[in-house]
Amino acid sequence: MSGVTIVVLLIIGLPVAVGLVIVLLYNKLVSLKNQVEAAWSQIDVQLRRRSDLIPNLVEVVKHYLSYEQETLTKVIEARNHAVAAREQGRAATIAAESALTAAMGKFFALAEAYPELQSNQNVASLQEELATTENKIAFARQHYNDSTMSLNTAVETFPSNIIATRFNFPKAVYFEVPEEARQPVKVDLR
Repeated sequence: MSGVTIVVLLIIGLPVAVGLVIVLLYNKLVSLKNQVEAAWSQIDVQLRRRSDLIPNLVEVVKHYLSYEQETLTKVIEARNHAVAAREQGRAATIAAESALTAAMGKFFALAEAYPELQSNQNVASLQEELATTENKIAFARQHYNDSTMSLNTAVETFPSNIIATRFNFPKAVYFEVPEEARQPVKVDLR
């Protein structure tokens, strides 16, 4: 090969190689963004299911917990705030749903103190459905956070960060459970 041929190959080959890298990195970012969106959709399905179950549970238990209206009110307010937060974006939804999780934890801890409530089949059935839904939310949240980590890593690392910046690929928001929702709930029934 002559020197001219090598120069011509470099002039043609280098832009083609750079263009190919750009296309591959862009497609990777799109794929990761779509994984995050799909994972969020799974969480959203379970959050909606939980939002639908809570009013039924509160309705069934409210005559048993007549002295605990403040707790029931807080649960319903947290549920309503979580439903309304869906219109305000993912970060607002995550914050509101985390507050609802904390309110439900207090509710379940309180409900354990009422034996007649625990023996009610409707309450037991609704609690089981909510517990199953909470487990599904936890698994979906883990998958979402794993997908978020993959996207955020690609958005922050070189050279994909250049493509992410150029084509406006934002970092995704993690779905974290606040510290107060992780702590065991203490109930004092004096």
